[in-house]
Amino acid sequence: MSAGRPSRSRAAYRRITAHYGADPLHLLALLACFALAGYAASRVFAAGIWVGFAIWFVGAAVAHDLVLFPLYALADVAVQRRRWGRRRPGPHVHWTPWINYVRVPVGLSGLLLLVWFPLILRRSGETYRKAVGLDSNPFLGRWLLVTGVLFAGSAVAYAVRLRRSTPRRRGTRRGRGPERGRRDGGGGS
Repeated sequence: MSAGRPSRSRAAYRRITAHYGADPLHLLALLACFALAGYAASRVFAAGIWVGFAIWFVGAAVAHDLVLFPLYALADVAVQRRRWGRRRPGPHVHWTPWINYVRVPVGLSGLLLLVWFPLILRRSGETYRKAVGLDSNPFLGRWLLVTGVLFAGSAVAYAVRLRRSTPRRRGTRRGRGPERGRRDGGGGS
């Protein structure tokens, strides 16, 4: 392998990144997504259900933008502004934000509910049974289980984050006190 080859590939990488504006892997992932969406669209057209699909797609976009987004944006602002019985410590105390540890499980659980609500709420049990031959009863329990696991995982992640961000006391091994930086063992006086 020649010595000039890695520098040419780095130069090509930099040139592509400068021209495209992002990593070339981003471009590959985007092209793969377009290919998948094109395949799905071809299947919809081949099945002859493109009109219903288009109505559903536009309706979902309008419902999200005009109804759902304002609702969950207002809920997010209300949750962040609430005091929850605890005052924020002073500027000398490191504050670990908690809101994203609530947003993620709520968002994922809400998305699952939005996609599967007819089966979770048992509104289409007979239709589902006729189509696939299975009962729709387990969907509510499974959704509740997934929601519980999402919130438990988020709580564990937040606890780990709190534990890592809490400053240690002076005598501990991993402390951030003045002893940590000293290598000679001597003091200043």
